[in-house]
Formats: sequence, structure tokens, C-alpha cells
Amino acid sequence: MKTMHLFTFILAFISVLSCKADTPKRIGSIETVTTAHPPITKEHYIKVALLLDTSNSMDGLIDQAKAQLWEIVNELSYAKCRNERPSLQIALYEYGNDNLNAREGYIRKILGFTEDLDDVSKELFSLTTNGGSEYCGTVIQASLEQLDWGNDADDLKMIFIAGNEPFTQGDIHYKDASLNAKEKNVVVNTIFCGDYKHGISSYWKDGAQLSYGDYMAINHNVETVHIASPYDDVILQLNIQLNETYVPYGASGKRKVALQMEQDDNAAEYSKANAVSRTVTKSSHLYKNATWDLIDAEAEADFSYAELKKEDLPKELQKKTASELKRYITEQRAERERIQKQISELNEKRRKFVVSQSKDAANGLENAMIQALKKQAGKKNYTWE
Repeated sequence: MKTMHLFTFILAFISVLSCKADTPKRIGSIETVTTAHPPITKEHYIKVALLLDTSNSMDGLIDQAKAQLWEIVNELSYAKCRNERPSLQIALYEYGNDNLNAREGYIRKILGFTEDLDDVSKELFSLTTNGGSEYCGTVIQASLEQLDWGNDADDLKMIFIAGNEPFTQGDIHYKDASLNAKEKNVVVNTIFCGDYKHGISSYWKDGAQLSYGDYMAINHNVETVHIASPYDDVILQLNIQLNETYVPYGASGKRKVALQMEQDDNAAEYSKANAVSRTVTKSSHLYKNATWDLIDAEAEADFSYAELKKEDLPKELQKKTASELKRYITEQRAERERIQKQISELNEKRRKFVVSQSKDAANGLENAMIQALKKQAGKKNYTWE
């Protein structure tokens, strides 16, 4: 097994809306189908900004992030806010790398808040380490200013910053950045990669406490433990079937299908268990691809078959009438839901098996982050199924 390590990300979920029946109508001589939807209800979000130190000593941290992404998202898929499933948005920054712009404090915004988990995975696998100079206050302040945190008091807004140099470096003092986060109702959680007491003396704990966040210390070079289960092979076979239910459309359709397959391969490169974890994520409500998949797009409130252009569809679907296309999408949706249900049922058995085989909390960062998340989520009426 390839050496891998932990870190992590985080979470969340979407309101379940019931749909009214679709009704066909004619525009001129062309039959189209319009989809009636109920009024849009307000969604709640779990917003997580991940600030990762990519200096020379942090290869283990980056590997942990790659290895633990899917298991952490899967745990978050069980969260609810007032009996509704919040949506998960993840933003990603790197800092402390000498290849980055010195005038900007050696930081880089990689992704703004996104629900596209394939993009998050792609960017994590693209990270490299070099250098450097780690300015924690600078990257925290940048994430507060550059990201859209929103104004909903029910949203769970969290920064997770990980590194191993003193928290005091840089032109922007960590106290100012942490207090600014508190003003925005953003919780700063700090993860020191090293000895717990060393992290305290380096002010990582103080940086968290100023915004009512949690301080954690991890061994970022420890190997991530993946436990194989008797259900893994069947789940991976179901992943192949699941991929066949996607209907790409638009300019990005083909590219996104290729990206989906690439991230399947990246997960499998770590271990079979990691590939299984990604498959479980793909069967959950957190894996959403409305920008390129016609099945997910059709579930959106503003979707209209009348606005679809023939040239945006796969060639095999371009000659279908709107009614035929609607029927095809309905059949594909039913097939996807059948496969997802099977994966979910097998995963419940897998989870119980993994728990029975776990001798200790070897994946310390994963466990620490989930505990911090649940602790802070509990203050905002979030519960876990």
C-alpha cells in the first residue's frame, strides 16, 4: 500500500424538495416539456475553508488530505440542520510555499467555495511542496476577505488551518485575523503538525480560542489506516454501473466526465478502501453535478427542457424529441437511484465491519476534525443521523 496520511475537509448538505408532475406543451410545432417545481426553500450550508501549509515539511499533510477526503465527506453526509440536509461547500488555499507570490504573503487561493468535490480532489492531487515562509494570519485574513461566507446565522462557517511553524509570523498578526473571523461568525480551527505542547507554545491554540475554535495536534507523517471489508468489491462494481448513468451536456460535459474518471483513478491509487469511500460519496446527496450532468440538472428549480440545445446533448440523444428525452432521463434517474440505494445498504454493513475491526483511533486527524465539527455544529442545531 502506498504511504498516505491524513487531513481533511469538511462537509454538508441539501434540502430535499418534492417535485410536481411535468407537463408537456407545444411551442409552434415542437413539443417541449416544462418541469413545475415548488417554491425554492432556503438552503443551509456547511462552509469549510481549508488552509494547507505546502512548505517542504508538509508532504505528509498533503497526502493525508488526499487520503481522507472521501471518508470525511461521507461522515458529514449524515448531518442535518433542523431536519434538513445542508449543502457542503469547500474552499481551498495553500500557503508557505516559496513558489507563491512573496508580495501576497506566499499564499494562493486555489478554489473559492464550491460543491464540486471532483474539483476539490483534482486540486489536492495537484499540490506540491517547496520552501518556505508560513504566514498564518495572512492566509486567514485573505480567506475572510476573498470568500463569500454569506449572512445566514444557521450556516456553519469554519476555517481549518494546518501547519507546523509559529503562528505569529507575517505582517498580519494572528490575533487580528482570528478576531476578524469572530466578527464574521467564522470559527478558526488550528491543526498543529507536531507535538501538542509545541503547538501551544507556538500560539496555535491561542489562534483557535480567540474565535471559539478547537486546537488539535497531529503526527502528519503517520500512515493512514484503511480497513478492507467483504463488501468492497461489490461496491466498486456498482461504481462502474453508477458512472454509466451520467448524461453529460453542455460545453464542459465531456471534460467533466473525464475528470470524474480521473478522480476515481486517483482514489484507487491510494487503496481499494479509498476508492470505496469515494464511491460511497458519489451515492450521497453531497455529490452534485448539475453544471454538466443532465440528471442532476433536471432536478434544479430553474431547469427547462425548452432551453436545452440539441448540440449540447450527446450525439445519441440529439434526435430525440423532448418527450423522448424526458423519458430517457427519468429511466436513467431511476437506475441511478437503484444503484445508489444498493451502495448505501452495503456501506451500512461496511461501516459496522470497519468499526468491529478498528483497534484504535489510528486516523487521528480525521477523528479530531469530525469531533470538532460535531461539537461546533451542535451549537447551531445540527444533528447526526
